[in-house]
Amino acid sequence: MSYRKRTYRILEKAELRLAKLKEIDANMDFGDAVNLEKLTQLIEELRTKIDAYNKALEAIDFSLAKIKELEKTLNDLSQQMLLGIAFKYGKDSCEYSMAGGVRKSDRIRKSRLTRLKNSAKKASTRNAQTV
Repeated sequence: MSYRKRTYRILEKAELRLAKLKEIDANMDFGDAVNLEKLTQLIEELRTKIDAYNKALEAIDFSLAKIKELEKTLNDLSQQMLLGIAFKYGKDSCEYSMAGGVRKSDRIRKSRLTRLKNSAKKASTRNAQTV
């Protein structure tokens, strides 16, 4: 997922307005710092900030890609280490359990689990009928 670079309608609108105002009068000034020079300065400042923002997003995207790559590498190595423990000590060993694996003898198969649930339901149904 990469971040979307932004463009701003306000900036585009202001640039268009600046061009049209310059056509009317290149030295337009209404006093109180309301002039074409101030408008040009603010447009450039906003453009600079947008460029810096977009560059920061690129850096974030690059960092995120590196993080995902490192996570994948770390996960692969971790799994290989667990498989190495299983190979050396066996999947039913205490070492395998200590390394984060589930011992073979501790696993409950789905069919067995389903049988246990069904027998529990039957027992509760029988108890409810006798009471």
